[in-house]
Amino acid sequence: MLTSDDLLYARHIEDRRDQIDAALNELGYDALLIHSGRPKNRLFDDQHPPFRAHAPFVAIVPLPFAEDCLLEFQAGRKPRLWFCQPQDFWHLPPADPENWWAEHFQIEPVGSASDWEPRFRNRRALAAIGDPGVLDGLGDEVAINPPELLHRLAEARTRKTAWERECLAAANRRAAGGHVAAAAAFRRGASELEIQLEYLRAVGQDQDAQPYPGIVALNEHAAVLHYQNRSADPPSKCLSFLLDAGADHHGYASDITRTWTLPEHAEFAALVNAVDLQQQRLCESMRPGANFADLHRQAHLGIAEVVRVSGLVDMSPDDMVESGVSGYFLPHGLGHFLGAQVHDVNGLVAADGEVLPPPAQHPFLRLSRNLEPGNVVTVEPGLYFIPVLLDKLRRSEHGRRVRWERVEALRPFGGIRIEDNVLVSEGDPVNLTRQAFAALE
Repeated sequence: MLTSDDLLYARHIEDRRDQIDAALNELGYDALLIHSGRPKNRLFDDQHPPFRAHAPFVAIVPLPFAEDCLLEFQAGRKPRLWFCQPQDFWHLPPADPENWWAEHFQIEPVGSASDWEPRFRNRRALAAIGDPGVLDGLGDEVAINPPELLHRLAEARTRKTAWERECLAAANRRAAGGHVAAAAAFRRGASELEIQLEYLRAVGQDQDAQPYPGIVALNEHAAVLHYQNRSADPPSKCLSFLLDAGADHHGYASDITRTWTLPEHAEFAALVNAVDLQQQRLCESMRPGANFADLHRQAHLGIAEVVRVSGLVDMSPDDMVESGVSGYFLPHGLGHFLGAQVHDVNGLVAADGEVLPPPAQHPFLRLSRNLEPGNVVTVEPGLYFIPVLLDKLRRSEHGRRVRWERVEALRPFGGIRIEDNVLVSEGDPVNLTRQAFAALE
């Protein structure tokens, strides 16, 4: 009996097949190969980092950890999946394909890439997507990662199918439970490592299955935007907690950030609430036709208003943004596309292929195009007290406009980031993250 998810996936595959067929016909290719990827050992070692399949493969087949598999597309034909199941006593072999997705492919079990590679070597009018170091063995006649084809496939991925939307919503629901469990551990006085373990337990996924390494930051560590450590020792005093962590569902990611403090830290709690209000206003602005670079500027104006009202800087929001002062408190971009990659493709490229670089004043912005229905974006403004940036601000011509005694009192709290995953629809934005947290309540 077919479920609604089965039907959504069937329509997803039909849409992607139509898009690939059209691209092959227009660009003059007879066939397309998409490789899932191959683990690469660390230098002078026989161990490799945790493997994750290439996103162009995962965006079609829900196998985010499948090694050395190959998708084969020919216009008008059922796609073929060369499914690699090595007979290996060192590792657990991949499970057999599940019928709900496998029925849409012609499955060809193989033991290694050597079983499929000779079939395609030096075939003309053939394109292949994957790591050139792996696919170069196909020979000079095969077009490896042709740019125009890559752009067309990436552009299709910017508009999520109903199947992809449900995968992203499910990943949000899973991660929301982890965030709630992590917040409870913080309130109990747990260490960063203990909080991480609580998060993984609640999410029900191993760390290697996560779409990205979670950021578990207590106190001043929240001022390190990509803080990479997890101390096993709790701090002597708990001030604040920032968690940036997601979950995986069939290869699709959630990317959620929340910041907490304790009731006795009223001033910082007020800042968290103020950033949260600004963030929710920005989420409501994720509508078709809105330019994300313009929304990024709105985020700076909103954070500058929080900074002004909180008495941290004696300048108007417009002056803070124009002078660059707001950038000392918000040094990263507002958000990015989300999908089979956490930082999904084509954020800085228009639909016609025109390059859309980020504004010169905000070089870290990962998305600069106009929003369309079907886009899923992260919305993640922040307000940080980063020592190296504060020192630069103090030495600048605007340093005299800062109330440094208030800034220094907040520096030990590190910073604030609130991040939701939002679907741009034909009507009102759909906040997948807020829906997930609301369901838990």
